[in-house]
Amino acid sequence: MYARMLLLRFPREIVDKPIVTNLVRTYDLSFNILKAQIYPRKEGLMVMELRGNRKDYERGIQYLHDIGVIIESIAQGIRRDDERCYQCGACTAVCPTGALHIQRPEMQVIFDPERCSACELCVKACPSRAMIVTLDRSLDLEEAV
Repeated sequence: MYARMLLLRFPREIVDKPIVTNLVRTYDLSFNILKAQIYPRKEGLMVMELRGNRKDYERGIQYLHDIGVIIESIAQGIRRDDERCYQCGACTAVCPTGALHIQRPEMQVIFDPERCSACELCVKACPSRAMIVTLDRSLDLEEAV
């Protein structure tokens, strides 16, 4: 599963189109709208998390680009609080990219941020809450429009 946080700016000419519906139906993507400000005949703004397999995601992004949506990535990442982590390995069972894995024979949980897709599955699986979502940019919709 591939997931990214995006800021989408919709030109006034297309704010009335079923754009998110097309992402779901045509490109088999799922979404979570975090913030939206869309008015008829005015530029629209939406902050969303878009998820799917990488190929469908890239096709969906191309679709958005082709119809004139301006796309900005909101950098999202995962970090591990090593003081909270007690090396239980629960996160390694759910990590789809192998960014979290067990180093043998030491049985140490290794986190490789370069391989992390920020899908957040480890965050939900971690009993000590050592895996933390980081956003490199905070967004105020009032200022962005």
